[in-house]
Amino acid sequence: MGEPTEIQQNGGRMPDGATRAAQTRTAALRARVREQRRSPARPRIWFELALIGLSYWIYSLVRNAVPEQEAIAQKHAGWIWDLEHSLGVAVERSVNHAVDGVGWLITGMNYYYATLHFVVTIGVLVWLYRRHPGRYGAVRTVLFVTTAIALVGFYFFPLAPPRLMTDGGFIDTVKTHGTWGSMASGPATHVSNQFAAMPSMHIGWSMWCGLTIFFLARRTWVRVLGLLYPAATLVVIVATANHFWMDAVGGELCLLVGFLTARWLYHSWVYKLPQLPGQDVPAEPVTVPEQWSEPAATTARR
Repeated sequence: MGEPTEIQQNGGRMPDGATRAAQTRTAALRARVREQRRSPARPRIWFELALIGLSYWIYSLVRNAVPEQEAIAQKHAGWIWDLEHSLGVAVERSVNHAVDGVGWLITGMNYYYATLHFVVTIGVLVWLYRRHPGRYGAVRTVLFVTTAIALVGFYFFPLAPPRLMTDGGFIDTVKTHGTWGSMASGPATHVSNQFAAMPSMHIGWSMWCGLTIFFLARRTWVRVLGLLYPAATLVVIVATANHFWMDAVGGELCLLVGFLTARWLYHSWVYKLPQLPGQDVPAEPVTVPEQWSEPAATTARR
């Protein structure tokens, strides 16, 4: 049968040198994974365009595939409205009626609601891709996670917006003023789930845009505009009776989970990642036990 090999003599274990080499390779692999998380690779334009297009298609498909459970949605709207009254913060109807009396203002808000939600978000994504490629992947992940959680909310908590509440007394400003381009009212309502109001992604996305601009822009006036954008959006969604302000709270909670998820994935606050891939990231040495680093000759003498 021949003499037993060194592996057999060691009870099936690899020689010390081979074991050390395998463990060193594992440590190096783990270090590379950590480094890639801390400093993501430069995004590829074709991949990002495909990912954004596919994600929005899935978002629209799932959002509109949720059954429009009108009776339950009306019941939930009653809960929200009663809760706000009990807290003394049910201001939506007063704001809605007051702003509706100023024709040019409410018309502008209707167009704001219908367009900027998409235009500004896409604009910030493009700006991130061009100016902050090292942060793009992580910040984009925040937006995607936020949106995914919102879909769960749409399914499990259908909610009628104030303008569709039974006997709510709200004014549907899009219908009243004949604003075009909105999925909230008019002929386009049959292709949009009218009871997907909680959480508000107008607030979730606008706050994502606002924080991104505030933390990454250089000019002070641009950073101020970044903070004003979600504040203006909150006024718009309330004045147009498309959301309760508590829907905005739901949107902010979704965004918080998005940030926490990205923090877990990238081991860093997303805005602290390097602006360019690999920039200003100190290399972490791969540390191994001292005995692993002994010269091979020492092992051979054993």
